Amino acid sequence: MKLVLTEFVTLDGVSQGPGSPTEDTTDGFTRGGWLVPYIDELFVRRTAEWLQRADGLLLGRRTYDAFARDWPQVTDPDDPYTERMNSLPKYVVTSSRTAGTWHPTTVLTGLDDVGELKRQPGGELQIHGSARLGYALLKAGLVDLVRLVVAPTVLGAGRRLFEQPGDAAGLRLQAQEATPSGLMLLEYQAVGAAPVGEYEGVTAYV
Repeated sequence: MKLVLTEFVTLDGVSQGPGSPTEDTTDGFTRGGWLVPYIDELFVRRTAEWLQRADGLLLGRRTYDAFARDWPQVTDPDDPYTERMNSLPKYVVTSSRTAGTWHPTTVLTGLDDVGELKRQPGGELQIHGSARLGYALLKAGLVDLVRLVVAPTVLGAGRRLFEQPGDAAGLRLQAQEATPSGLMLLEYQAVGAAPVGEYEGVTAYV
């Protein structure tokens, strides 16, 4: 399977609490709900299309607990995500439990288990939320594709997607699209180490 990291971020890289002010208040975060004003028809259509490509969801423990609490309670038959979210196989990476409550769930204990899972036949294994897990997998060279939804806002506070120290990772832009509300939908292929070079033209700016 292809491992795909899907994240919602602000222009300053914050991925915490996009859906509501109370979604994730860890470390006193009070600026949640920043994505909601920009949700439009194109955003919904594209993200629903992405979810249709999934053959499984890969989640960290904290995101899994939040999703397992909330998604089974969504009963709107017209919601474009609910049926897929609840029916897809879920894989949670955690050392603190041996079973899950959001069926069907398989517990994985580490990155080696993720590598084994990737070798199984299928389409996309998608990471949603779970920023720390996603970045760890990117650093480990296990992520094939990064999909970002970038909101036109700067928060100045909150947990950032790529804030942990680690090796530099290279990405190649494969697709880009703007929604009417101003969201940027970006798709990048992971290409290993980040390339570097030296500009041989003007070397100083005044």
